[in-house]
Amino acid sequence: MRAIDFLSREERRRVESAIRAAERSTSGEIRIHIERKCDADPKERALRTFRVLRMARTAARNGVLIYVACNTRKFAVLGDKGINEAVPHGFWNDVCDLLGASFSAGRYAEGLEKAVVLIGEKLKMYFPYQADDVNELPDEISFHENDGED
Repeated sequence: MRAIDFLSREERRRVESAIRAAERSTSGEIRIHIERKCDADPKERALRTFRVLRMARTAARNGVLIYVACNTRKFAVLGDKGINEAVPHGFWNDVCDLLGASFSAGRYAEGLEKAVVLIGEKLKMYFPYQADDVNELPDEISFHENDGED
């Protein structure tokens, strides 16, 4: 399957709408990246993708990436330095559990939407929305039609 086909156009709109809604309660930035295949550790691939997407350019270093490799059925949730310094160990475990359960049941869009909502709720405790907040990263889902490498 092509990465772009992982979600229908309507599902992409719903997930992107969930990102915009979640970011209205936090200064944090949420991105989702979907690619076809990951032949390595998904956290390492997510870290590389985080850099490629230039997610460390937020002022508070509070970006979060949900990385999904649809054909190899791997995913990772990765927070930037500012988040990792502020939150306890295992902060993303419940998000990963939610994604794992939803993906196992074939409810990909629903899982991503719920994960985004949960991430927004969790981030607002540490990074509440500020009156002068600007959207520092795109809300659109990004895709890479790879073969597991760049």
